[in-house]
Amino acid sequence: MRYTTFGRRTGLRVSEYALGTANFGTGWGAGAEPDEARRIFDRFAEAGGTFLDTADTYQFGESEKLTGRFISADRDHFVLATKFALGAAPQPSVSRTGNSRKNMVTSVEASLKRLGTDYIDLLWVHFPDELAPMEEVLRGLDDLVSSGKIHHAALSNFPAWRVSRAVILAELKNWAPIVGIQHEYSLVERTADRELLPMAESLGLGAALWSPLGGGLLTGKYRRSTEGRLSDLGAVIHTESTGQKTAVVDTVLDIAQASGVTPAQVAVAWVRERAARSVATLVPIIGPRSLSQLDSYLGVLDVQLTDEQYTRLSEVSSVPLGAPHEGIAASLDRLQGGAADRITAPVVPTA
Repeated sequence: MRYTTFGRRTGLRVSEYALGTANFGTGWGAGAEPDEARRIFDRFAEAGGTFLDTADTYQFGESEKLTGRFISADRDHFVLATKFALGAAPQPSVSRTGNSRKNMVTSVEASLKRLGTDYIDLLWVHFPDELAPMEEVLRGLDDLVSSGKIHHAALSNFPAWRVSRAVILAELKNWAPIVGIQHEYSLVERTADRELLPMAESLGLGAALWSPLGGGLLTGKYRRSTEGRLSDLGAVIHTESTGQKTAVVDTVLDIAQASGVTPAQVAVAWVRERAARSVATLVPIIGPRSLSQLDSYLGVLDVQLTDEQYTRLSEVSSVPLGAPHEGIAASLDRLQGGAADRITAPVVPTA
């Protein structure tokens, strides 16, 4: 396992995988029993993993309790991230959900108790609630950092324009910075290439990427059986609903067979290679429900795609960038004085 800092805005050191713990517990009616969750955690730690990603809503609080129990013997060694906004109760409450300062504070206090710790390394705002002003959210996060209850703040599942505004507001107000983003990303969901990932590269944000297997579609298992399709936890559901998705799965299966690895390993290996070619820190979040699934993820650390394989996967899965990006690309040579092919662009994209 290799390590990096989570973006350019923090010195926080994280492992190259984050272990997503949405499957720790059975509060949702399915998931890993505590003993199996413990084995998954131990194997991840033995492999050098340090970055753990949970949320108050995962298994209605059981995930946080198990995660806190597992890290208690060596709390400071692990980078603990959790989220708030959706609430830990099975039934949502108007006063115990969302991004208001009130819910932020009460949610963090409750998470600290479940986790059995007095600080959280990275707190994610789980989703925008479309109600709380960004100034209120940022000031609340700044107070939590100042109090020592959290070390860093980040935004999960936020559109790029909201993240960009939050980053600038925090800088102008001298509040604790937003250090990262979290969003879905895989060979069957690459719309983050339009705005989110270029923004992360430009602003120096870390990016945690969830569902690298496309909700299981990229394992090829749904071609063999529909079992689990609508019950897998912690992932959105993708189907071969378009010709492109079918072509992506075909390519993954073909490369897996030629390379002697599993389709899941090919899919994750592509995300790792995408991360290696980015100037931003991209960290895949893996969410195994069993020890065998974790072992498959860990096996990817020894899988190296060829340039030809990476290019095939990238081309078959690419998404149209749309406006204004395509217009910019078409005009770029004139914009750069007819010398675009002779200009060396900055390594870090300009904002």
